[in-house]
Amino acid sequence: MTITVFGYPTSPFSRMVYYVLKELGLSYEIAQPNNHEEIKTPEYLATKHPFGKIPYLDDDGFHIYETRAITRYLVNKYQGTKNSTVLIPSDVQKAALVEQFISVEISYYTQPLYKMLRPLTLKRLHGIEPDLKIVNEGREELEKTLDVYEKLLEGKDYLTGEFSLADLLHVPLTFYAFNAGEGDLWNKRPNVSRWWKNITERESWKTISTENKST
Repeated sequence: MTITVFGYPTSPFSRMVYYVLKELGLSYEIAQPNNHEEIKTPEYLATKHPFGKIPYLDDDGFHIYETRAITRYLVNKYQGTKNSTVLIPSDVQKAALVEQFISVEISYYTQPLYKMLRPLTLKRLHGIEPDLKIVNEGREELEKTLDVYEKLLEGKDYLTGEFSLADLLHVPLTFYAFNAGEGDLWNKRPNVSRWWKNITERESWKTISTENKST
């Protein structure tokens, strides 16, 4: 069995896949594009990702793209085969809550976070001055989301009460927000701060965050 993740090792979306693989105790290989143009070639669009994005997964000949679809596939196929980690419970109602919070992550958390973070990242990597209006809009939207998270996490260490795929998917992009100096958005909210500490102190994430350090 060979699992290959095609993507950039420092990409937060690739790291979501790595994090799941590590949590499930699975070995994998990383294949990187030679350059950004490679993921726009006709061959890549036809055989890997029709929208020219990463990551893309090849599991012994089975091909799948889109980060959250990849992570769900890995959990559904491999959970319980290498260790006892549970990322999606077998109980239907508990699994539904995980899916609920994955939807929350996509709709209300990652969108404003990415809106805030992308201009800051472009400045750090390419020297492009950020549009502060967009950065501030994203930050304000994220503040509102984190206010809701602060209430949702009252009396809980994790979003559903137990560590799950929903928590895990929040980590990589938020990690870059901390690196960009935005950590106070999380740290000033006690419940959110506790949750963040819980989901980033797992050995699997520590390994990923040190294996391929961002530039």
